[in-house]
Amino acid sequence: MSDQDDVLIIGGGVIGLCCALALLEAGRGVRVLEAGKTGCGSSHGNCGTITPSHAPPLAAPGMIAQAVRWMLTPDAPLYVKPRIDPALWAWLLRFAGRCNARDCREGTLAKSALLSDSRGRLAAWVRDYAFECAFDESGVDYVYRDGRRFEQDASRRDALREFGIATVIFDAAAYAREEPAMRDGVVAGTIRYPGDASVRPNDYVAELARVVRERGGVIEEGCRVEAISSDANEVVVSTSLGVRRGRDAVLALGAWSPTLARSLRLKLPIQPGKGYSITYSRPQLAPRRPLVLKDVSVCVTTWADGYRLGSTMEFSGYDSTLNRARLDALERGARAYLREPVGPERREEWFGWRPMTYDDVPIIGRAPGHQHLWLATGHGMLGVSMGTGTGQLIADLITGRAPAIDPAPYRAERFQ
Repeated sequence: MSDQDDVLIIGGGVIGLCCALALLEAGRGVRVLEAGKTGCGSSHGNCGTITPSHAPPLAAPGMIAQAVRWMLTPDAPLYVKPRIDPALWAWLLRFAGRCNARDCREGTLAKSALLSDSRGRLAAWVRDYAFECAFDESGVDYVYRDGRRFEQDASRRDALREFGIATVIFDAAAYAREEPAMRDGVVAGTIRYPGDASVRPNDYVAELARVVRERGGVIEEGCRVEAISSDANEVVVSTSLGVRRGRDAVLALGAWSPTLARSLRLKLPIQPGKGYSITYSRPQLAPRRPLVLKDVSVCVTTWADGYRLGSTMEFSGYDSTLNRARLDALERGARAYLREPVGPERREEWFGWRPMTYDDVPIIGRAPGHQHLWLATGHGMLGVSMGTGTGQLIADLITGRAPAIDPAPYRAERFQ
């Protein structure tokens, strides 16, 4: 190994690998440093939906009242574990301050630009690099039991159109004909987002890693980063496998990014949001396309040989225990909607931490005060959806090219 690499990518999840591939396409060399196996964190167990429809941020009008109602319910879709944690409560106060119409619109514009850019780039990468990852462009269906909530969300279709988000509305009878997997009489209506898509996330990450290696990138697994420093010339990273030096470095550690950033006196306002999923063999009567069961906040994804229930958001720090109540809530929610809510064989129970910023917009760009350190983190629940666009934006910024989208909304300086 040479004394200095070109670009070090710290983190081998979907964001780190997308940054690596985009930099390779731009003519830079990369070395990815991953503490475990590539894609072993939230890149592995999510539901694999690609959702430009998720442009409106979590911090939205009405969210505080909803969160308060859920706070003392351990299996609620959004749960804050009661505890003394000054950093969490400071984050929640800032989150609450964003739950207004003006900030929600600002966040939607920022997220929509990145999601739209990413959606097109993902399709191009799947085509150009022959990814085998069950890529499906048939859209995602949001299914409602609550008729009033359905009418409320359906009435926003004109507002969503402003952000390039198309919708198709189904009443109960029409959707019963469309999706035989649904139980009789439970659906009030459905909103389809035809611009959404899906992948099998573990296969997608494996394909990213394959192409990074084929294009000359190096991926070091089992390489835990222990410390990092930077000066005017390079970034120095101490790892469990020795010291690595790079002309530039990209911090893409997801929910673990704030821990490493503190060694550089960087404060990243990220909280770990714990998500859960259960993976099964495929039921005989499985949904034809990915679903979001809106009233219970459960995502359902079907693949040729698999089936996954996922979602929920739990703010419990880095608590590594598996909360059985939250897994049970996924199955209970699916039973309320589906004829065959689970598959015949339960293959995996999973949880992982999503990196949540209080404005629900990722942090992408140069680290304040560090010439050669770059940040690509804080993607919340949308790392797979935003990965390709994030990689391209990082590559553009590092190489000094005109960026594909305006980088201003994602800069870390907005928190200072």
